Amino acid sequence: MAGRLPRSADLTRFCQKLNRVKTLEDDMMETTFNRCLSTIDLTLLGIGGMVGSGLYVLTGTVAKEISGPAVIVSFIIAGFASLLAALCYAEFGARVPKTGSAYMFTYVSMGEIWAFLIGWNVLLEYMIGGAAVARAWSGYLDSIFSHKIKNFTETHIGTWQVPFLAHYPDFLAAGILLIATAFISFGAKVSSWLNHVFSAISLGVILFILIMGFILAEPKNWSAQEGGFAPYGLSGIMAGTATCFYAFVGFDVIAASSEEARNPQKAVPRAIAISLGLATGAYILVSVVLTLMVPWHTLDPDAALADAFYRRGYSWAGFIVAVGSICAMNTVLLSNLFSLPRIVYAMAEDGLFFQVFSRVHPRTQVPVIGIVVFGVLMALMALIFDLEALVQFLSIGTLLAYTFVAASIVVLRFQQEKSAAPPQPARSQPSPGPNEGAGPSELKEYESFSDKLQLVGTYKAKVHREPGKLKAAFEPYLEFLSDFHPGEVVTIAVVTLMVSAVCLCSILVFGNTHLHLPTWSYSLLLLLFSLGFLLSVLLIWVHEQQQSTQTFQIPLVPLTPALSILLNIYLMLKLSYMTWLRFSIWLILGLLVYFGYGIWHSKENLRELTSCNVSARYVVFPSSSLEETVQAVQPNPQPSTGLSDMVTEEAKR
Repeated sequence: MAGRLPRSADLTRFCQKLNRVKTLEDDMMETTFNRCLSTIDLTLLGIGGMVGSGLYVLTGTVAKEISGPAVIVSFIIAGFASLLAALCYAEFGARVPKTGSAYMFTYVSMGEIWAFLIGWNVLLEYMIGGAAVARAWSGYLDSIFSHKIKNFTETHIGTWQVPFLAHYPDFLAAGILLIATAFISFGAKVSSWLNHVFSAISLGVILFILIMGFILAEPKNWSAQEGGFAPYGLSGIMAGTATCFYAFVGFDVIAASSEEARNPQKAVPRAIAISLGLATGAYILVSVVLTLMVPWHTLDPDAALADAFYRRGYSWAGFIVAVGSICAMNTVLLSNLFSLPRIVYAMAEDGLFFQVFSRVHPRTQVPVIGIVVFGVLMALMALIFDLEALVQFLSIGTLLAYTFVAASIVVLRFQQEKSAAPPQPARSQPSPGPNEGAGPSELKEYESFSDKLQLVGTYKAKVHREPGKLKAAFEPYLEFLSDFHPGEVVTIAVVTLMVSAVCLCSILVFGNTHLHLPTWSYSLLLLLFSLGFLLSVLLIWVHEQQQSTQTFQIPLVPLTPALSILLNIYLMLKLSYMTWLRFSIWLILGLLVYFGYGIWHSKENLRELTSCNVSARYVVFPSSSLEETVQAVQPNPQPSTGLSDMVTEEAKR
């Protein structure tokens, strides 16, 4: 029985397989895609992904039911929280300009199995998100025509009373997804042009809403007579923040499109910053005019903006708002259908998903098979499934991706940079003059001030420590950390930081409600886990980071990613237990796919097998005529013969 147990060496090798990282090409700008997207294209893609139906529905819902007019503050806090995650995506998108977004970023820094699980969750997130937006688009258009489409479908086709299935098949939602799939398959330029049209109309409608809204604004709607500015207090503002946070989840489409950007090192960070800033400004200003036009407690949660104009006597403006809402939802649909096949392509290209999805059409230079297959699957989901119960699944997949990308930033910053090429031999220099002796004891004279500056710079370059090693200033106090390999302590500290964040957020979320902890133990546990979190951040900070590169770098590392991790974990724990149950089932299915297919077909696995199965090696012996003789050394089962025998034989010659 004991002989059947796996040996420790086998377990170690298995764990190394699970945590192997992706090997990047020397030229990361080389791609089978068409690098045709400019900064404006990426910015409008990001705006289209963020400014969707949430602007027309979410603002009214949060204002009436959660925060009141203080929804403005909720959007400001949510925008700042999203900025923490967006900065992490911006650095990775500039440094690793490859498609795949969070999946790719995790693969190059954290490990293979973590990357696959992130990609697996993002895959379902985009499918549910696109199908849910299509059903919302269908419902909004149907409401304009007094629900005639719904009534016709129920009368002539019938209704269903089956759990997890929709009340009736939504052919309109499925149809719009199939049409969008056809346009996306024509190439990135066509998709970008279509997104430009819808984004321009949507932004024009938002501008109209703001101008008309400020003209019709009445400050008395924020007065104490109407309940005041923050009727639900601080708790209402924070609850509203948690809901508003999900309005900004579309910026990752920019990172997913980095392999099709002309100059990703500059375009990706700029596009993320501009699009997030414009989206945050749009949400804040629309919330201002909405709560100033009519009293917040009288808002219609389903169509707040159109209803507000109708009640102020401008019913014609409701039609313009409806057009803007439909165009905004179209941009979100395009964003989902644009990103999903590219993430699937990245996984298939690495061998972790079925290879058929890694094929790129030679003319359109897009993964057409992935676009068509997942577009049809998304249309089927919109046709028959009840997606309201699954919408919360979007949140957990997004937040998990944000968490791993933030952790990957820390790990990557403190890793040793891999040299792109071996050092070049020194070029022949003129013979040293009389004042430039070869011996180490001879000194060179530095006359000018610029020479002295050059000497100081050379000295600093020599004493600079490699990334991941303890800073020289802390060596006398933390000498025991110097024995670890570079980056090893940082990796342990990142794991400790994430565990501390999970424990801290668990106490904050469940301490008083589910665990019913007494005050003293609640305070003690908060203190202990807060100290663990802060000490982990400090332990990372005392190590050397990589030198500044030419690409964008997130400021205040490791503090900024640590705050992002803490916030994301807190929001994940606020989700319902049914969401976690469905998430666990989906993870189990993902693990079956990975261990059944991905781990065996992974390119990194094939690279390891290739390096191990070497059938011949070559030894170079210099002959007396300065010509090199290459002699093959074939594997030999006899222990007595080997390289030493060959060297002896060559010496006799």
